[in-house]
Amino acid sequence: MQRCPSLRALATACALALTLHAHAAVTAVDDTGAQVTLAQPAQRVISLAPHVTEMIYAAGGGAKLVGAVTYSDYPPEAKQVPRVGDNKALDLERIVALKPDLIVVWRHGNAQRQTDRLRELHIPLYFSEPHRLDDIAASLTKLGVLLGTSPSADAAARDFRQQIAGLRERYAKQPLVSVFYQVWDEPLMTLNGEHMISDVIALCGGRNVFAKLEPLVPTVSTEAVLATNPEAIVTAAPGATQPGRPLPSLDKWMAWPAMTAVARNNLFAIDGDLINRPAPRIAQGAAQLCADLDTARARRAGH
Repeated sequence: MQRCPSLRALATACALALTLHAHAAVTAVDDTGAQVTLAQPAQRVISLAPHVTEMIYAAGGGAKLVGAVTYSDYPPEAKQVPRVGDNKALDLERIVALKPDLIVVWRHGNAQRQTDRLRELHIPLYFSEPHRLDDIAASLTKLGVLLGTSPSADAAARDFRQQIAGLRERYAKQPLVSVFYQVWDEPLMTLNGEHMISDVIALCGGRNVFAKLEPLVPTVSTEAVLATNPEAIVTAAPGATQPGRPLPSLDKWMAWPAMTAVARNNLFAIDGDLINRPAPRIAQGAAQLCADLDTARARRAGH
């Protein structure tokens, strides 16, 4: 007759199984399409962009952050994470000294030369560059896999999707509002249709008047803006990121009172930390933009 295994043997087998599970390799595809594989979930992570820092905390991996760049200020505990430079100048010696097993890089925000130096360190790199609102939920899920925090990450992804779905349902059938999004005033800069903010504008029932321009952040002339005659002009107000940074002025547009946005006082500013960072809080920025575009609709003749 076959004997049942002893309790000690069972305990040993269970412990072995848990150990193997804890050290199992994990894989995710980053925003460049590259496959990132770690021998086990990351334990020491460095974030090279403020939006990445927010994503890691939202995915449940905040305790694993050992380094972050300047302006990584949300949630508040992120301010205590050691700094490793900013998007223009990284402290590579500091990064090496922190012994990370994963570095999350902002694909187009971190300087290419320094990104190449990071590759030479042979530390796994995950490139983050969400372009659409749906990409944020997907990024949370992927980071959860690499961090070994999938339950928290998946819950955050579901919550974000629900917030966006609610806004989409509410504004899907609203009349279109033509929008000029002003990134900066001197030189005058905007965003094209590939940028996530353009996706937010569309979510709210708006139309980016410069969606078809190249590159991602094109420079435009005042005459070009006047020719589009936008119904609303939107810009980002300084958030916690750069409290001393001057607000890109919308006052200059008052010189053209016949432009629809000026005639109807549809000049809006939204907290830059909520609208500019491709992270979960952009749902709050989207809600604010949607409310502003509703205000623009309400100011139409006949309302």
